[in-house]
Amino acid sequence: MKRPGNVITATLTTFTLLLCLCSVRGDYCEVNVCHNGGTCVTGIGEDPFICICVDGFGGDTCNLTEIGPCSPNPCKNDGECEIITPTRRGDVFNEYICKCQPGFQGVHCQTNVNDCANQPCKNGGICRDLDGDYTCQCPSPNVGKQCQLRCISLLGMEGGAIVESQISASSVHHGILGLQHWGPDLARLNNQGIVNAWTSAAHDKNPWIEVNMQKKMRLTGIITQGASRMGTSEYIKAFKVASSFDGSAYTTYRVDGQRRDKVFVGNTDNDSTKTNLFDPPIVAQYIRIIPVVCRRACTLRMELVGCELNVYSNTAGCSEPLGMKSRLISDGQLLASSSFRTWGIDTFTWHPQLARLDKQGKTNAWSPAHNNRSEWIQVDLEKTKRLTGIITQGAKDFGVVQFVSLFKVAYSNDGESWSMVKEDNTSNDKLFNGNIDNNTHKKNLFEPPFYARYVRVVPWEWHERITLRMELLGCDD
Repeated sequence: MKRPGNVITATLTTFTLLLCLCSVRGDYCEVNVCHNGGTCVTGIGEDPFICICVDGFGGDTCNLTEIGPCSPNPCKNDGECEIITPTRRGDVFNEYICKCQPGFQGVHCQTNVNDCANQPCKNGGICRDLDGDYTCQCPSPNVGKQCQLRCISLLGMEGGAIVESQISASSVHHGILGLQHWGPDLARLNNQGIVNAWTSAAHDKNPWIEVNMQKKMRLTGIITQGASRMGTSEYIKAFKVASSFDGSAYTTYRVDGQRRDKVFVGNTDNDSTKTNLFDPPIVAQYIRIIPVVCRRACTLRMELVGCELNVYSNTAGCSEPLGMKSRLISDGQLLASSSFRTWGIDTFTWHPQLARLDKQGKTNAWSPAHNNRSEWIQVDLEKTKRLTGIITQGAKDFGVVQFVSLFKVAYSNDGESWSMVKEDNTSNDKLFNGNIDNNTHKKNLFEPPFYARYVRVVPWEWHERITLRMELLGCDD
């Protein structure tokens, strides 16, 4: 498109010219002299005014149609514009047709098809329609794109796949003059014998028992059981659950939208089992059971229920767009260090909410107020997800090609403590190769993937000005 900013044409009236000259710098003209929906702005450069034209029009006053019916692309939602022989039907547009991407329809691919109409979610999953796609909110323990899979494997407390060295506790009760050791390695569902469970020490005011799964797992539930000691029933009536990725920072389980820790109802006797599901599931390496109310003593046998992450979501199967383009990630989940304003005009502010892959418009990306390595854009995924890659894209600012050519990626589980993605087997921050123009997609994979709720992109090198559109890839694990 022809860049606006040419000298005012002689066809404008003297009255209009005076009005535009009297306007303050960076303000709108008192009378809009721009045609076809263009915006008149004064105080920019040496010209008395410029016209900022909508797509499809150019010229000093937006009075000219841009060359070619497909330039710019009139098709929405990444539709492909194809020039055809004019038909002169008289009732509709001619000269081109739009070939729509899956999930869109209409003359200009402007209509988003309701992908939930065919009820694709199984097993009680709740469907949410996106732009050209859908997502299923699966009730635990169902997983998968359509909630068609069940994550209900017994993880090995009863069967022995979880070995003694993986189980630890805050304390251990020693009975009969210290001869009985009610250690955490005995806390196995249906364990038999005189000493057959874990019991915390009587003096332990904050007891817990923990299992190190040795790798990140998806946990969908827990089965608990008490035991009998010296003929007396002991069991945990109520408990909390905490989880961790590294064994240092723990998060206590809460139901989505709740501000208080979830308290699970435990057992009512020493032998029957009680099953509690985690809905949503817990993704973690360390799982910790924290007794809240105990009968006589905190005594426990248990089994963990879940599945390995890579059973349903290896890197190849865990590369779905997480919602920047489809807007599953809402504006409120996007934050940046700062935002640039073209010519200081609020209307042309490059907010982080605009940093969506293939975003269209005059301001259609994120750009910070300054070009330096302290700037960043952040996505809050609202819960921990598995991140496997990122797609980046530049943009244009009134004809000027701008993009990020090199960047770093940081991640966090709490929004406060951050880690940088590193080069393999080193302590060096990984530098990802970015874009080479304003529009081509550049895909980078995270190898290995990482788990995080918050993701930051930190521009490191750029062309003209830091300008970014993007999509994150991964899955809900």
